[in-house]
Amino acid sequence: MLTGKERLRTAFRCEAVDHVPWVPFVGCHGGALLGLTATDYLKSEQRLIEGVEAAIARYQPDGIPVVFDLQIEAEVLGCELNWADQTPPSVRNHPLALGHPLEALRIPTPECGRIQVALAAANELCRRHPEVAFYGLVTGPFTLALHLLGTDIFMKMFDAPDYVGRVMGFCRDVCSALSGYYLDAGCPIVAMVDPMTSQIGPDQFREFVLPFATPVFEHIRQRGGLSSFFVCGHAQQNVDAMCDCRPDNISVDENIPLQYVRDVCLPRGISFGGNLQLTSVLLLGKPLDAQRNALACLEIGGERGFVLAPGCDLPYATPPQNLEAVAQVVLDPYQREVVKASVAERSDDDRLDMREYGQADKVIVDIITLDSEACAPCQYMVDAVKQVSPEFEGIVVWREHKIKYRESLVFMTSLMVRNVPTICIDGEIRFVSRIPPRDQLIAAIQDRINEKFRMKIARRKASLYVLGDGGPECQELVQRCERAVAELGADARVSTRTDPAVIASYGVAPVQTPAVVMARYVLKSTRRIPEVAIIKEWLKGDQ
Repeated sequence: MLTGKERLRTAFRCEAVDHVPWVPFVGCHGGALLGLTATDYLKSEQRLIEGVEAAIARYQPDGIPVVFDLQIEAEVLGCELNWADQTPPSVRNHPLALGHPLEALRIPTPECGRIQVALAAANELCRRHPEVAFYGLVTGPFTLALHLLGTDIFMKMFDAPDYVGRVMGFCRDVCSALSGYYLDAGCPIVAMVDPMTSQIGPDQFREFVLPFATPVFEHIRQRGGLSSFFVCGHAQQNVDAMCDCRPDNISVDENIPLQYVRDVCLPRGISFGGNLQLTSVLLLGKPLDAQRNALACLEIGGERGFVLAPGCDLPYATPPQNLEAVAQVVLDPYQREVVKASVAERSDDDRLDMREYGQADKVIVDIITLDSEACAPCQYMVDAVKQVSPEFEGIVVWREHKIKYRESLVFMTSLMVRNVPTICIDGEIRFVSRIPPRDQLIAAIQDRINEKFRMKIARRKASLYVLGDGGPECQELVQRCERAVAELGADARVSTRTDPAVIASYGVAPVQTPAVVMARYVLKSTRRIPEVAIIKEWLKGDQ
C-alpha cells in the first residue's frame, strides 16, 4: 500500500496508481472545522496545524495544502488587506499603483510577516505526518503583479510592456524564493496558484507569464521538488501554454472541461487535477451529489496522471459530510459501485421568470461571482464595476451575486450564465470570465442606456386618427389635434381616415363621426424572438 506522498509522486510521473490521489484544498475551511473565523485561523501557526490535522482526520487525503491564502506575499510587500470571517483576506490597495517604486521592493525572507507562520506550520505538519504530501502554495507571478499594480496592469501590458516585464521579473523571484522556503520546510510539492491568468489570452500569456513562470518550475525541479500550476476561471485557452511552462501538474476548476485538460496534458507527460464543483455540489449539495460528482471526475480522469481535487480553495462553510463522502468514493471500490447503481435524484432549482428583467428605468449591472472576498478574479471584476459606477450615478445600479448562496446560484442559472465571474447588463451576458477594460465597460453600459432611451421614446409614440367624411368638422378636429401635439411637444402623428370600412373597423358608426382614435406604441421585445407563450401574455395584458 502506497502512502499518500508516494501515491502523489507516482501520479505526478503519470504512472498508474492503486487508487487516484485525493487532495482537498483546505484553506479557511480549516478554521470552520475548529469553529474559528478565517481571520483568526489564518494568522496563527498553531491553529493552522490544528485545522489541517482536523481535515486529515476527517477527509483522509493523500495531500493537502498547509495554507491557502494568495495574499500572504502581497501583505509582506506592502498591500493593505481587508479581513473577513469566512474568506481569506482581499487586497485593499496596490503599492505600485500608489506611486511606490518597484526598486524599493525586496524579496521577502522566511521571517517576514505571515510567511513565518506558514513555514512554521509546514515544518511541524511534515514532521507529524510524513505519509502526507503537504503542498506549499505560492502566489503566481501574474496574480502577485496584479496585487502590486492593480488592474492598471492590463493597460500597461500594451502601453508599458517593459515595465510590466520588470514587475513580472520581481514577482518571479518572489515565487522562486517562497518555493525554496516551502521545500526547505519539508513540503514535497509546491503549487503556483495564478488565477488571474484566466483574464488574458494565449498571446499575452506567452509574452507576460510563460517567461516568468517557467524558471520557477525549473527551480522547484532542480531542488528535487514537484510542482503544480493552479488556475481557476475560464482559462481553457491557456492550458496549452501552461504546459509549455513545464510544471509537473496542472490543476483546474469546473470552468474547464476535465477531458480537455486530460487530452492536452497526458500526451506531454504532465499530470492533471480537478475539478470537483465547489459551490453547486460541495457547498450547497448533499453527500450523494458530492459522490456522483467525484465519480464523474474519476471516470474522466482515469487511473494515470490524475489527482482528484476541488476546483479551488474550499468555501469556509463546506459541509464536512460532503468531503467525507468524496473520500469514501475514492477509497472504497464498493462505494463507487453503490453510487453508480443509485437512482439519479434530480432536483432542478426553480428558475426565475426573467421575461421582464431589465425593463426598469435604471440599468442593472449584475456581477456573478464565486465570492469577491475569496476569489481574486471575482474581486477585480467587482472592482472594475465599482470604478466606473460613479460615471453613471443615479442611472446605473450594480450588485454582486455570490454563488456560494443558493439564491444567487438560482439567479445565475436563470440568466443562463455558465462561468464565473461574469458581468450581465440588464440580464444580458456581456463579459464572461474577463475583466473588461474601463473604456469597454463604460461603452457597454452607455450602449444599454442609449438603447433604453430609444425604447422609452418609442413607447411614447402615438398616432391620432380623425375618423369622418373629411368635411369642415373633420378638418377643424385635425387642426385642434395638431395644435395639442405641437403645444405638448409630443411624439404623435395626426392623420385622417375617411374610408367607411376602416372607420367601422375601429368600432365607430357613421353617426358617431367625427371621432378620434389614439393608438400608442408599446415596445415589447428587442434583439430576441419571444416564445408564443410570452406573446400571449402581452396580449392578455392589453385586453
